[in-house]
Amino acid sequence: MMKYLAFLLLWLFVSVSLKAVELNIRAQLDSSIILIGDQVKLQLEIEYPAGMELVFPIVLDSLGNTVEVVERFAPDTVKLDNERLRMAQEFLVTSFDTGHHVIPSFQFAFQYQGYRDTAYSNSPVLHVFTLPKLDSLMNALKGPIDIKPVAEAPVTFKEVAPWIMGILLAAGILFLIWYAIQQRKNNRSFFGFPPKPKEPAHLIALRELDRIKAEKIWQQGKTKEFYSDITEVLREYIENRFEINALELTSDETIAEFKHQKNLLDEVTFNNLVRILKNADLVKFAKYEPLPDDNNLTLVDAYFFVNQTKIEVIRETADLVDEAEGEDVMIK
Repeated sequence: MMKYLAFLLLWLFVSVSLKAVELNIRAQLDSSIILIGDQVKLQLEIEYPAGMELVFPIVLDSLGNTVEVVERFAPDTVKLDNERLRMAQEFLVTSFDTGHHVIPSFQFAFQYQGYRDTAYSNSPVLHVFTLPKLDSLMNALKGPIDIKPVAEAPVTFKEVAPWIMGILLAAGILFLIWYAIQQRKNNRSFFGFPPKPKEPAHLIALRELDRIKAEKIWQQGKTKEFYSDITEVLREYIENRFEINALELTSDETIAEFKHQKNLLDEVTFNNLVRILKNADLVKFAKYEPLPDDNNLTLVDAYFFVNQTKIEVIRETADLVDEAEGEDVMIK
């Protein structure tokens, strides 16, 4: 008899404890009616006593067989008062099947004052509909259909004139572009005027050498700049005179080009060029300090190379000829 009395007292204690545990669980959709493929938010919420150990349900990629979870948002816990808490989490869900889909209830495992149990949420229903068939919708929008189609008026010149003018204008623009390209290929100006004659390469080179001679920067300790200027003038002259891309080649590559085309230079002029380029490389890259006479000799060699390889151009007026290009070079 005492055994049954103790069991009855224990059952009454557990029943009183369960009644003291107040859990409010709610699963709610923002909208229970959607079109197929639309998305809606599902909010899962529980209110529970402080001090309760609660396991919030883990939601997978789908809720049942027809409702899919698109995105999960971070859960949020709010303290309602000193004795109760509220935890909520939102999910973005969708469905691609029409019909009425029951979302399964969510399980919340908890432990409170030594008692363990599981509570369940409600099961909201998502109603998914589709649009009516396109043919039916279009027929409803069209309304009554005429027995005979409306007769179309003939096309007038006033209507097609803008199109004709547009085509003619586009053709004119295309012709001008083609004409400009052809004139440029033939080295002529757009309006057919003859271009200004290009200045001979040796006149440009001799003018630049005269400038270097007048500046005398090697006497100011700028030996490296002096040899850089000399070689740049010669490389530009070689490119314009012999059509060898000397500005993009090293000294050895430039010399190799002349070796390959032996008919361009005689032996004396070739050796003269080699001496200039080699000395310049020593000064620019090996920090070689040449003697003052070496600087003078390099400038004289540069004049010699240009004068020996220049192409004379016969001009109608004698004042266009540079009188200094045939004079002897005196450097002090």
